[in-house]
Amino acid sequence: MKVLLVNGSSRKNGCTNAALREVERALKEERIEPEQLYIGNEALPDCIACRKCKEIGRCIFHDSVNEFVDKAKTADGFVFGSPVYFAHPSGRLLTFMDRAFYAGGAAFQFKPAAAVLSARRAGTTASFDVINKYFTICSMPVVSSTYWNHVYGAQPEDVAEDKEGLMTMYNIGKNMAWLLKCIAFGKENGLVHPNNEKVLTNFTR
Repeated sequence: MKVLLVNGSSRKNGCTNAALREVERALKEERIEPEQLYIGNEALPDCIACRKCKEIGRCIFHDSVNEFVDKAKTADGFVFGSPVYFAHPSGRLLTFMDRAFYAGGAAFQFKPAAAVLSARRAGTTASFDVINKYFTICSMPVVSSTYWNHVYGAQPEDVAEDKEGLMTMYNIGKNMAWLLKCIAFGKENGLVHPNNEKVLTNFTR
């Protein structure tokens, strides 16, 4: 089993990376393969609502989003990490997730996911809520921990001193592994996910 961990920070080896590494440590102990993906600093265009992805099965912009969706098809779980900017996840990560979930939503359905945030001081719970909404719209089980999924620090060495935050990250990995094993056990015994109905209406109809 494989879990993709997405680093949505502009700093590859910053505080968000420190948090994700602790999730990775727990996954490895449970013999779950983690793969961390760094979005990078290249320009990412926003979703332009052209709906071409519904015709061709992928986003019209040829960049890391399509590569990620291809990986997501064979992944079993996900962790999305972000620093907090103005009580919000990074715009880079949200652009990435907007396009990935709109163009490739089927690759995420019924697969567990967790949001991880890093902040100097505040804004983590608001950011946590924003990322979790991507999961709930795709019927994804949301992986919780033993506290809200965040660490504190302005630098990675500060995060290393946040013992409760690191414990929370570690427990995310343990809970993710447990849920993945439960899902696998269910499939082995003939338990399949539901075929959810979907009706789209405008707000006034």
